[in-house]
Amino acid sequence: MNDTPPTADGVTVEQQRPLRLGTRRSKLAMAQSGQVAEAVRQLTGRPVELVEITTYGDVSRESLAQIGGTGVFVSALRDALLAGEIDLAVHSLKDLPTAQPEDLVLAAIPVREDPRDVLIARDGLTFETLPAGARIGTGSPRRMAQLNAWARTHGREIETVPIRGNIDTRIAFVTDGELDGVVLAAAGISRLGRSAEISQYLEPDTVLPAPGQGALAIECAVTNAPLAAALAELDDPYTRVAVTAERSLLAALEAGCSAPVGALADLLADGQVVTEMRLRGVVGSTDGKTLVQLSITGPVPASSEEAVALGRELAAAMLDKGAAGLMGERAL
Repeated sequence: MNDTPPTADGVTVEQQRPLRLGTRRSKLAMAQSGQVAEAVRQLTGRPVELVEITTYGDVSRESLAQIGGTGVFVSALRDALLAGEIDLAVHSLKDLPTAQPEDLVLAAIPVREDPRDVLIARDGLTFETLPAGARIGTGSPRRMAQLNAWARTHGREIETVPIRGNIDTRIAFVTDGELDGVVLAAAGISRLGRSAEISQYLEPDTVLPAPGQGALAIECAVTNAPLAAALAELDDPYTRVAVTAERSLLAALEAGCSAPVGALADLLADGQVVTEMRLRGVVGSTDGKTLVQLSITGPVPASSEEAVALGRELAAAMLDKGAAGLMGERAL
């Protein structure tokens, strides 16, 4: 119960206080958190201020696999939530560990952006028109595995080069002539208003995205039930069941967010009516020599529990096909 006395117009001091939204400091994080902040303002009628928080993943220059991968971009935000320093946090869903802390709640998963990966290459080249030996930058073992597998299948020669850095830094590798191209998430490029620089969208049949890619997660403390209930208005149920299935697959494979695992849940429509969901998953060696790629189709999950079950079923089939031996990082 809120015992804060109301002001003359009936609004409590607590309701007048700006909501503190925790965000990473990168340009992309600030852009997507700003979009969420505006939605929360419109929803609650309260001002929202961004609180910039530096995470370990932002300051380390090591590869994600070396620094632990899972959770390196979110732990500082979660600590701030639990300490009461912020009221809510916005994460890129693909960065979240699959295990949800009991004292925090994913209050909303808004409508997902385009989940695909994209190529940004010199001279607007595509994978089909890149020269032999083209150097392609990516910080993702998942992308490396699938790009190298594509090249082997099509008799092409490319070199995948591991890189770190924000979107500006990665694109600069191309504009400075150090690399022929880089592969990034379409959603991030779109949120920064840089879609005109995209050379090619990579269809999921070629490269499956990371589980949860393109989706945002809005998190708050379980103890702040009124805020969680308000934020739930921003939740998209189709996005939630889709990413829940994808993350369930990741969890059942016991893989972290930097393991070479791709997953995408598609909602399949019969005319205007969504009738089924197809979940696709892939695990591969980074050299592209071996891929385990399977899919499963079932009714659209009516609950998170059903979405979890779908992910586990596909994971079991992939493990039967040898997926465990292809993952460099295992979540313990």
